[in-house]
Amino acid sequence: MRKALVLVALIALLSPAAGLSQDGRKTLEATGKALGADSLKSLQFSGTGSSFAPGQSAVPGAPWPKFNLISFTRQINYETASVRDDLVRARAEMPPRGGGTPGMGELRQILVARGDHAWNVTGETSTATPIALVERQLQIWGSPHGFIRAALANSASVSGRTISFASAGKFMVKATLDDQGLIGTIDAVVSNPVVGDMPIQLSYTDYKDFGGVKIPMRIRQSTGGFPTFDLTVTDVQTNAAVDVQVPDSVRQATMPYARVASEQPAPGVWYIAGGSHHSVAIEMQDHVILVESPLNDERATAVFAETRRLVPGKPIRYVVASHHHFDHAGGLRAAASEGITVIAQESSRAFLEQALAAPATVTPDRQARAGKKPVVEGVRDRRTMTDGTRTVEIFHIAGNTHGDSLLMVYLPKDVSWWRPTCSRRRRRMRRRPPW
Repeated sequence: MRKALVLVALIALLSPAAGLSQDGRKTLEATGKALGADSLKSLQFSGTGSSFAPGQSAVPGAPWPKFNLISFTRQINYETASVRDDLVRARAEMPPRGGGTPGMGELRQILVARGDHAWNVTGETSTATPIALVERQLQIWGSPHGFIRAALANSASVSGRTISFASAGKFMVKATLDDQGLIGTIDAVVSNPVVGDMPIQLSYTDYKDFGGVKIPMRIRQSTGGFPTFDLTVTDVQTNAAVDVQVPDSVRQATMPYARVASEQPAPGVWYIAGGSHHSVAIEMQDHVILVESPLNDERATAVFAETRRLVPGKPIRYVVASHHHFDHAGGLRAAASEGITVIAQESSRAFLEQALAAPATVTPDRQARAGKKPVVEGVRDRRTMTDGTRTVEIFHIAGNTHGDSLLMVYLPKDVSWWRPTCSRRRRRMRRRPPW
């Protein structure tokens, strides 16, 4: 409750007042001049430090898993609204706890956005990731120099040393100036598929002058109250050549999370794939049990529609949430909006109850519009669901390092078992469950 009240207060604080006054414009222009923002068209900086995986904690409510940034380079082009991160990271904690890649060793990631497109690059393949768009846009317009540009363009509200504005449907931001009149912190609220309104804070310190442009040499970020990024900058290039082009495959990837492909491994059981995160629909006598509602509203809506096509005339009564990680739980708010009961491991029940009831004011989702009270039922060690013709058994996988709340679904009549799947895991159908 305390966190909810703090977030409501933060949203109220960030909500911009009337248009930009003459004094407000003077403050913005003075801050921009002190930063050298007018002469900065693009920026490249590199460094080392730490990153964290938001929404991937081993235990609900715990800090995000930590990674060491072996190398990190960010390129920003303010004129084309583009950003490109090229990084190599490795687990900071051994043995690994929680989600996020890599599990072991080092992993290179290239994370890109331009305009209204976001994508990841792996080798020669570019994969559209619109779910990451707003956060990557925030890295552009939440940087000190980008903030000044965006504040002037969005008629920001200025009060003393604070400057705030909203980007409709994306985020609300408030900057606080430091003692030198430079941007010290930026507090933002963005929309998250699991928890609704999500607070993000960016902190900038240790400014250095590069040819009249002041750049912070220490950049820190927190998300949901936990650290997500801590970089010590070691190299800066102002007005570097930053040319980010949107690949054709990304431009053509409209509504990628809505693609579904289903197959029937057993009578009355359908495996719903077509994307990075998959689901299973199980037909009961007078209803359907859906295992997993991942990613976001778009994916959930498509999975619900496919389930109803496969099993017409029977309502989806339950969704079994494999675990609390944001990518797997991102469609549970959509389930709550339809009055579908969520079944989760007992340790994540309270977290999900609060998350599914939380407000989503920046970008209202299906649950925010429906205003339904979520129903979450907990499973401790085991739960059996049966209608007399089919039995569904749900087991807690205790002690799993990926997530303490992991559930597995077992269909004894169909001699099959299922566990959560994503891009690195494939469905497994065996003659016996793995215990």
